Amino acid sequence: MIVCVPDVLTAQELGAIQAELQTAPFVDGSTTAGWSARGVKKNQQIDPSSASYERLAAVVRAAFQRHALLQASLLPAATTQPLFNRYAGGMEYGAHVDAPVMGGMGSAVRTDIAITVFLSDPRSYDGGELVTHASGGMEYNFKLDAGAAIAYPANTLHHVNPVTRGVRDAAIIWVQSLVRDPARRELLWDLESAKRDIFGREGKSQAFDAVSRSHANLLRMWAEVAG
Repeated sequence: MIVCVPDVLTAQELGAIQAELQTAPFVDGSTTAGWSARGVKKNQQIDPSSASYERLAAVVRAAFQRHALLQASLLPAATTQPLFNRYAGGMEYGAHVDAPVMGGMGSAVRTDIAITVFLSDPRSYDGGELVTHASGGMEYNFKLDAGAAIAYPANTLHHVNPVTRGVRDAAIIWVQSLVRDPARRELLWDLESAKRDIFGREGKSQAFDAVSRSHANLLRMWAEVAG
């Protein structure tokens, strides 16, 4: 399941982030890639030890946590800290699959879902599309408006096309979901969407209660919680 969401960041938040990015310290992005992806990761990222990083991460984390659609569709149990990537001057990230687990002992996160929050106006750069690979050789290209986000299964082979003009900035977060299986998450999201549609048309009707019961009981059956 791939979810594209507009306006995850408010105009004020996006403006503050874009201003901060003008002076933030960037380092070689390959330092956070696994051994097999290091050779194809050609980008920069904000130094996570910098004050700029802390300010930017706080804004992106808060935006993700308050966004009702992302919370309902992804069912997050834990997230990584955001990364902030920059592509310019032909930089790209070749085909790869994200690491299945990120973080250390006591802070490990299973990476069920990857989220890219686009931070640059798509008209300000050429290239830089996020490309997901599907079965049968199909590829799907995504280049969203600044402030919008895409969430997709992290087990998907994907790449970022070279940026041939301008600068492409983005924030990346990985999510461990309460429901590990992506097919089950999609089914739960279909039921959640049906609930909202029925409620919008009929209010708390008999049909709404029936769908709500099925949604709740499937989530109860499939959710993985500590303790």
